Amino acid sequence: MTEFVLETQGLTKYYGDKLALDHIDLKIPRGCICGFVGRNGSGKTTAIKLMLGFLKPTTGSSRLLDCDSQNLTPAIRQRIGYVAEGHRLIRWMTIAEIAKFQNAFFHEQPASAKQGEAGWDSKFFWDMIDYFGLPKKQKIKHLSNGQRAQVSLALTLAPNPELLIMDDPTLGLDAAIRRQFLEGIIELIMRQGRTILFSSHILGDIERVADKIVVIDKGVIRADCSLEQFRTAVKKVRFVFSQAPPETVDIEGLLGSRRSDKELEMILVGTADEKIAEWAKSSGAADYQAINMNLEDQFIEYTAPAGRIKPFTWEAK
Repeated sequence: MTEFVLETQGLTKYYGDKLALDHIDLKIPRGCICGFVGRNGSGKTTAIKLMLGFLKPTTGSSRLLDCDSQNLTPAIRQRIGYVAEGHRLIRWMTIAEIAKFQNAFFHEQPASAKQGEAGWDSKFFWDMIDYFGLPKKQKIKHLSNGQRAQVSLALTLAPNPELLIMDDPTLGLDAAIRRQFLEGIIELIMRQGRTILFSSHILGDIERVADKIVVIDKGVIRADCSLEQFRTAVKKVRFVFSQAPPETVDIEGLLGSRRSDKELEMILVGTADEKIAEWAKSSGAADYQAINMNLEDQFIEYTAPAGRIKPFTWEAK
């Protein structure tokens, strides 16, 4: 059994002359919950489709469960769960009919099976449907977006996949449905040895379930570390001066800065607290303090375009 369930090496994709993904190298270890985040158009969905073998790379390769993504066997695909944005399901079927249809692609898990053992787990599927309070005889086309998301999750988790790949599965869902959806994911996480790649625009969801984060920006990996490391590394620090702050700033890890009459606010990455204290002293700052940020704030600051246009007059200060 290999240590990594998902690996890419130099994975690159061009659409015509447009570069969508640029030499992506990733290794996702077994049992990891990896948050895969990036702005719109960053390359997340392209990367996921390449990993699943839905697209062919221009160069490079990827492997899932030690099998080349371009040659995933039916046996390997049975061990992979995929939840796509939009939760596209066969609309004319009822929940019971779509469960029977999906079940046909997997062997039925015996009653004596241990929790988490591979195979379609009918009890687990119907337990989830009951938990979500969904009508079994209702046609998919008559369900709300949130209900279709819940059915999609139950269908994906019922076969007990070793690897679960989700592409923005909670997009457009209200807060209550998202919470239930995440609780379903946590149920899978609790099953031994399961691995999840979770792409989402909702950073609060990532923060709740992930232990690793990969940030992709313009087709390039910008960060690949534990969630704790990312949370610790990206800082906002506000310096207060008795007069106007210095015009030039020279400090290790500076990502961006904003200034007002007597204050200077910096976004720093990987800058040691000692270095911040030294800079404050050498620049004549009267005081400084770190400003708390949640993961969403950190992500926005970390991926903000350099020299971005400021369309509002109050931003130009």
